[in-house]
Amino acid sequence: MLKTLLSRVREYRKFAFITPLLMVGEVAMEVLIPTMMAVIVDTGVSAGDMGYVFRVGVLIVLAAFLSLSFGVAGAWTASKASAGFASNIRKDLYARIMDFSFADVDKFSTSSLITRMTTDVQNVQMSFQMMIRICVRSPIMFIFAIIMVYHNGGALSLVFAVAIPIVAVLIFLIFRHTYSSFTNAFRGYDAFNRVVQENLNGIRTVKAYVREDEQLGKFEEASETIRSNFKRGQTIMALMGPLMMTVTYCCMIAISYIGARLINIGHMETGELMSIYTYTGQILSSLVMTGMVIVMLSISHASMVRIAEVLNTKPSMDTNPEGAKEVANGDIEFDHVSFGYGSKSSVLHDINLKIRSGEMVGVIGNTGSGKTTLVSLIARLYDATEGTVRVGGRDVREYSLEALRNEVSVVLQKNTLFSGTVAENLRWGNPDATDAQIKAACDVASASPFIEAMKDGYESHVEQGGTNFSGGQKQRLCIARALLKTPKILIMDDSTSAVDTATDSQIRKALREDVKDLTKIIISQRLSSVMDADQIIIMNNGSVEDVGTHDELRARNADYRDLYETQTRGGNLDA
Repeated sequence: MLKTLLSRVREYRKFAFITPLLMVGEVAMEVLIPTMMAVIVDTGVSAGDMGYVFRVGVLIVLAAFLSLSFGVAGAWTASKASAGFASNIRKDLYARIMDFSFADVDKFSTSSLITRMTTDVQNVQMSFQMMIRICVRSPIMFIFAIIMVYHNGGALSLVFAVAIPIVAVLIFLIFRHTYSSFTNAFRGYDAFNRVVQENLNGIRTVKAYVREDEQLGKFEEASETIRSNFKRGQTIMALMGPLMMTVTYCCMIAISYIGARLINIGHMETGELMSIYTYTGQILSSLVMTGMVIVMLSISHASMVRIAEVLNTKPSMDTNPEGAKEVANGDIEFDHVSFGYGSKSSVLHDINLKIRSGEMVGVIGNTGSGKTTLVSLIARLYDATEGTVRVGGRDVREYSLEALRNEVSVVLQKNTLFSGTVAENLRWGNPDATDAQIKAACDVASASPFIEAMKDGYESHVEQGGTNFSGGQKQRLCIARALLKTPKILIMDDSTSAVDTATDSQIRKALREDVKDLTKIIISQRLSSVMDADQIIIMNNGSVEDVGTHDELRARNADYRDLYETQTRGGNLDA
C-alpha cells in the first residue's frame, strides 16, 4: 500500500526530501536559543559585561531568524510536496477509473469513488505533510531538548523520567478513544456523498413526488452521523489541553523546587534553570504533536487502503491497445454467449445470433429480459462470460477497445448531455466534424428543426445534464452525436421512447435510406419502432425466444401477436 502511494510523489521527491532537512535546521536553532539565553544571564548579566550580552544577543537574533527561515521554507516545501502528491494521486485515480469497465465501476459504486478522490485524498495529503514535517520535527525536538536538559541540569532530567511516561499514557488513552470516532466519521462520507449525489441527480423526481422533507431527513441523518462522530472525538481531544497544562505546571513546580536547591548548593546557575523551563514546554509539546501525528496516520490508514485499492485494481476488461484497428464491416455474431454480472447467476443464456452488415434489427422483450445486456456485449461495455461475440468476423476481444468503440455507437437509455453548446455536445461524436456533417447527422436524427428554431441555433447553450431540453430533444441530439462517429454499427437502446410516433418513423426512415451500410439495432417497447426491421429478436428471461420479420412473428408467435394486438387496440402503433 505505502509503495503504491509513495510512488505517486514522483516529481515532488526533492521537496519531500528537503523538508525534513529544513525541519532539523529549524529545531536545532530553536533548541539553541534557551541555552544562549542562559549564557547571557549566567555569564554576561551576572558579570555586568554588556558587550558580551550584546554579542550573544546578536547570535540569538541570528538563531531566531534562521529558525524562522528554516520553518517557513519547510512549510513551503512540505505544502508543495503534499499538494503535488495529492494532485498526482487524483490524476492517477481518475485515469484508472477512466480505464474501468462498467463492471469495475459497479464494484466500487460511484459515490465511493467520489469519496476516495476527494475526502480520502485530502486525508492522505494531510498525513503526508505531517510525515515529512511534524513526524521529523517533533521527535527531533524531543531528543534535542532532552539532551539540553541533561546538559544544563542533569539531575532535573529525572523529572521527565516520571512525566514522560505519564504523558505517554494520557496520550494513548485519549487517542485510543478518539480513533474509532474519527475513523467512523471519515467512513460516513461515503453514505453522505451517496445521498447528496442521488438527490441532486434526481432533484426533478424528488420535487415531482414532493419528497423534499423525506430526502432532507436522509441528508440530515447522514450529516448527523459525521457530526456526532467528530463531536465525540473532538470532545475527548479537548481534554488534551487541560491535562497537558496540568502535567506541565507540575513539572514546573518540581523543576523550581529541585532547581532552587541545586542553585543554593552551587550545582546550577539561574540561567540554566530558566532554560529548562523552556525545554519543558518543548519536550511535552513535541510528545503531544507526535501522538497527534500517530493518530492522524492511523485515521488516514483507512483512506490509504481505499485509495490503494482503486490504484491496484486492474481493469477487468483488457483494452488490448495492440489489437486490430480496423473493423471490416457491421456483421455481428453471437456464438453460444452467456453472461452474468459478477458473482450473480447468468443474465444471458447460450445466445446464438447472426446479424448481417447494413441490416436494421429490432430487439423487444419484457423488462429484465436481457435486451440492454445483450447489446452491451457488442461494444464490450461488458465481456461475455462464456462464448464469443464477433463483429466484422472477429472476436470483439481481438480489437483494440478504442477501435471497436469508434465503430460501434451506442445511444444508451439514459441520455447524457454536457454543459456547453449544442455543437460542442454533438462533436463528442467527432471532434473534427464540420458544420455540414453536424447538419447532416441532425437531419437523420430529426433534430435540425428544433435546433434551427432556437435563437442561437447550434451555438445554443446546453445546461448541465441538458436540463433545458425536453426528453425527446435530448434523445435526438444523442442519436445525432452517435451518427457523427460514422460507425459501422448503431445501437439505440430505447432511445426514441420520448419522441412521438411520427418523429420516430421519420428517424427510422432516414436511418434506412440515408445510412444504408450502417447496421442498426433498435431496442424498444413500442412495436411501431421495430416492425419494419429486417429481423426482430424477441428476448425472454435472458434467452432468445424467437427471431423473424414482423409478418413471420405475427403468424407464428402467440406472444408477439398478443403484444401487437394489444398495442394496436391501445393506439400505440403507427396508422
